[in-house]
Parts: sequence; structure tokens; C-alpha cells
Amino acid sequence: MTTSELPQLLQFVRDAERLKDVLRSAHTSQGRRESTAEHTWRLCLLAMVLEHRLAGLDIARVLKLCVVHDLGEALSGDVPAVDQHADPHKSERERNDLIRLLAPLPEALRDEFVGLWEDYEHARTPEARAVKALDKLETILQHNQGNNPPDFHYAFNLDYGRKHTATSPLFAELRALVDLDTRAHAASRGQLPQA
Repeated sequence: MTTSELPQLLQFVRDAERLKDVLRSAHTSQGRRESTAEHTWRLCLLAMVLEHRLAGLDIARVLKLCVVHDLGEALSGDVPAVDQHADPHKSERERNDLIRLLAPLPEALRDEFVGLWEDYEHARTPEARAVKALDKLETILQHNQGNNPPDFHYAFNLDYGRKHTATSPLFAELRALVDLDTRAHAASRGQLPQA
């Protein structure tokens, strides 16, 4: 990489700033919708907090996967988890958007970012499988912590991402803790059958 590439690198960073304005369906504890950039930040924080429990994983790769996993959303936005089943082209669109966003970068860096995104998307490596699980857990954590609108569907989270959070004892243990909050919220909204 040379100094002459610096303007293109800065252009990419400027373009990626759009992720700060991409809103998700989750709300913050203050009641405003969170951005994808905020989700990504807390996903990185969650990975760092759990680093000692992620033995054997390359934490630098984990953090890179966290940063790249939703980067393509900067162009076409986020598809809420509850709507993803109705969007069969989400993955393809996100990949194409990522490639467009990465255009200013040198080829080697573009290839690295796309490779990271594809690893995450297909959960090919232990690091990608860990990030998949942490991504689902962070999303559910935010749903439970957020000051959500009255029609927010908490019960959906009891099944959301379960196949990813069942991949290790650590993620299953975290999932059990998060599910306690989810059940309490869902029950308070009448979204669970009466026992």
C-alpha cells in the first residue's frame, strides 16, 4: 500500500459512515432505534469481553468478522430478523452492496473484506461460527434491553438464531441467560401461552 492510495482509503471510510444512519428494528434503552454501526460496536465489545472464554480462536479475526459482517447494509439498509424469511435475496444483495462499497479500496484489501464477509455469511471457520452466535446474542440482548414499542414481538427471539447459539456450551449458557429476560418480556406482553 502506498501513500497514493490514502485518498481511496479515506473515501471508503467516508462511504462506510452511512452505516451510522442505517436503523435497525431494535430500540435503545432510551427508546430510539439503534443503528447498525451501534450494533456492530457492541458486538465487538461483546467479543472482547468474552475473549478469555473464546480460547483457541484468533481474536483479531473475530473482531474483523464483527466489523465486516453488516458492512454491506450501508447501502441498502438492514432487514429486520422477523422479515428475513421473506427476503430470499438478502444475502446476494448485501454481498453486492459490500462489493460496491469496497470499490475504492486496493484489490487485496477488497478481497480480504469480501473473504471475511463470506466466511461470516457461511459460518465456515470457528471464528465465523462464534461471531454468528455473538451476533444473534447481541441482537436479543438489545431487544430485551431496549425501550421498545408496545407491539414489539419478544417471543420471536426465543427461536431466533438458536442454531447458531447452540454451537458451543458457552453460547448455549449465554443463550439460556438471555432467554430468561426474553421470556419475562414476552410474558409481560401476553406473547407466551399461559402455563
